[in-house]
Amino acid sequence: MLTLIDHLKQVTDFRELKGIRHPLWLVLLLVIMATMSGHVGYRACGDFVKRHEKEIISSFNLPKSRVPSYGTIRRVIMGVNYEELINIFNNWAGQYVNKNELEWIAADGKALKNTVTNYDNNSQSFVNIVSLFSTKKGVVIALKKFDNKSGSEIHIIQNLIEALHLTGVIITLDAVHCQTETIETILDTRVRLCYSSQRKSAFIKKGCSEYYRK
Repeated sequence: MLTLIDHLKQVTDFRELKGIRHPLWLVLLLVIMATMSGHVGYRACGDFVKRHEKEIISSFNLPKSRVPSYGTIRRVIMGVNYEELINIFNNWAGQYVNKNELEWIAADGKALKNTVTNYDNNSQSFVNIVSLFSTKKGVVIALKKFDNKSGSEIHIIQNLIEALHLTGVIITLDAVHCQTETIETILDTRVRLCYSSQRKSAFIKKGCSEYYRK
């Protein structure tokens, strides 16, 4: 079973060979560690790395006793191929998460505030991250990124449910997912129940329950 580091080493390094001081996997790992510790943003990640400099150098046996700088972290976050990174993350997470019968999975999408452009007109654009979260284990089991101009949370969640082969779990969804195609996808994969967050979608619960009583 491959570790997270093994998977991160598969991410394509977009940087020019000249001047590279730290492997891409290391910078990505440090960003993940910083984010998990509540440090969000370029500067916050840089501060995290600086604060734990001695531990990082010792743990990873870094040459010349140098940790990635704020500038390096910023360039990596801005330049990495997130589509590739998310796919690799999903492959890694899938090794460790067993989706049990009747387990609750929360599906939701969130816009990334710092990616918003043209916020005050019809050309508004931003990046969304859709995730499937295991409430029992407290871990994200799948992620997907999309641009609001070229994708839809509805279709992304449908694809994630199909790709993960979810069976027998309980998925919670927002009312926006009261779509015939979404419900058919869920029923085809034998998910037990689908709850919407709003009362007006209560018919989904009834429909799913009737389906499984057949």
